[in-house]
Amino acid sequence: MTSPDSEIKTPFNYQQFLKNLTQHPGVYRMLDAQNKALYVGKARNLKQRISQYFHSGLSPKLQRMVAQIATIEVTITNTETEALLLENNLIKTLQPRYNVLLRDDKSYPYIYLTTQDKFPRLAMTRRHTTKQGRYFGPYPSAKAVRATLNSLQRIFPIRQCEDAWYRSRSRPCLQYQLKRCSAPCVGLVTPEIYAQEVNNTILFLEGKATQIIDTLVQRMETAAGQLAFEEAARLRDQIATLNRIQERQSIDSESGDLDIVALAIQDHKACIQVFSVRNGRILGNQAFFPKIPAQTKLDETPENIMAAFLAQHYLGRPIPTELLVTHYPTDGAVLETGFSTQSGRKIAIRDQVRGDRARWLQLAISNAQLALLSKTTGYTDIAKQLIALQDALKLATVPQRLECFDISHTSGESPVASCVVFDSTGPKYSDYRRFNINSITYGDDYAALRQALTRRYKRIANQEFPIPDILFIDGGRGQLTQAVEVLAELNIEVSTIIGIAKGPGRKPGLEQLWLKDQEQSIILPEHSSALHLIQQIRDEAHRFAITGHRRHRAKARRTSLVEEIPGIGPKRRQRLLNQFGGFKNLTRAGEADIAKVAGIGPNLAKYIYAKLHPMPAD
Repeated sequence: MTSPDSEIKTPFNYQQFLKNLTQHPGVYRMLDAQNKALYVGKARNLKQRISQYFHSGLSPKLQRMVAQIATIEVTITNTETEALLLENNLIKTLQPRYNVLLRDDKSYPYIYLTTQDKFPRLAMTRRHTTKQGRYFGPYPSAKAVRATLNSLQRIFPIRQCEDAWYRSRSRPCLQYQLKRCSAPCVGLVTPEIYAQEVNNTILFLEGKATQIIDTLVQRMETAAGQLAFEEAARLRDQIATLNRIQERQSIDSESGDLDIVALAIQDHKACIQVFSVRNGRILGNQAFFPKIPAQTKLDETPENIMAAFLAQHYLGRPIPTELLVTHYPTDGAVLETGFSTQSGRKIAIRDQVRGDRARWLQLAISNAQLALLSKTTGYTDIAKQLIALQDALKLATVPQRLECFDISHTSGESPVASCVVFDSTGPKYSDYRRFNINSITYGDDYAALRQALTRRYKRIANQEFPIPDILFIDGGRGQLTQAVEVLAELNIEVSTIIGIAKGPGRKPGLEQLWLKDQEQSIILPEHSSALHLIQQIRDEAHRFAITGHRRHRAKARRTSLVEEIPGIGPKRRQRLLNQFGGFKNLTRAGEADIAKVAGIGPNLAKYIYAKLHPMPAD
């Protein structure tokens, strides 16, 4: 008798499916036997497009995909443009195995100016909302925003501090001493002068640096004529800085908004470099590495990759009026229509350009090739390290997924556990997780580790993450035992679990590796590339844990630490914070300085200082 498990899978009856299929435009989803998406596509004519998958002469990629189809679902749309928008949403939601995927869920960053305030503030934001104020951008990356804000601080001393910090100041901060802020918090600048600097900042962000320079030149000449030489010198330095920045950021003969998109392919991997130009100024550039599934690497054309990138990157986001591309995308006309419909204005995609624009495209290509070379070199190194790790640990296969846990705290305060993940391409940041540890005995590392492992591997048991080939624990045999017990309780089998214990004197290169069911530790040679990979993932777990711990600790201290000190009521607490200009400056104060605050004697000052500076953990 045949068991259900040995039952032969019924092939997809495509003839019957096509017989009743509509010829309207729409989107199709190919699903496997587990109802997981294999591929999502759009079509002007659904019946005509889907029937092409069942003809002879298919590529190896398509043959493998078609063999896995259990069912096909379709959604009819009014137009091909509507199908494009729906396809993009489904690809981002379902992450189909055979689609080119862009792992980029972040929104664009903007520069935000709080024009509604008496003394406006400059800041970076990713929330482009209807909130009162002015937004400038979008910028290609947070790095580009920070570079612009840094440049602005050197030219126009507009505050960039948080409102809470601004309102609590009783004396100027370091930014004032560095001449990067005019200290409106303590009244060292008049509203009129500050408003003038704000207006210049707006002109700069609108790409009107030449207009600012002309105004500053007039003011400098006026100041010199009135023998105000210090003011004239300050304006002269402002003009010089503006000229240098303008030289770096301007593109000759261009005044509109456009993005330059260059694609480079090497060793079946792709990199797309995007340069953003707004009002003739280069705001910055960013490299993207779209995930091309292994099954498609021999079949995807540059035009298909470019089409997938443009749709996933720009649909649902702000888009410039023009895109200069190295490869005209498949269905480029449909993309242009979709972009135009979304933005309410004509959007053009061009690949045939001359003169300066051809030079810009070549510059973007060079950047894409360089970024891809750097990335592929990293892939090669990781691949060699994984093979070396297989040899060192005598594993049956090359490990493809590694996880490492670490615990960070300060004398038991605000414990945080980290889980970092490496795969065949290096760190897999999207799978990183932190765990704030609660309800354990103060300083109990074993309990903290058990809690983090339990929370993580319950999710793995629910198939939210794959089971790693190797689980690393930062610690010795005790930590290893905790990990083995937790996985046994959850009935999860991880083939290799390793505790990484620091060697004598905590010297790198002398780490001891403890494996379950082995009485003796392993010490790899100091030059071993397998050891270097283990050190890298252990150090990354430590970095990720301590960063989270510091944030968690700082938040806890800001909200409760001063309140928890015996003898410190609301009035004394407010007096302390006002005297030192906030909690951060209070932590920098010495015992003698704290004792000078009204109502705080030497004994209480000593206790407060000790409470604010707990002894670090070993």
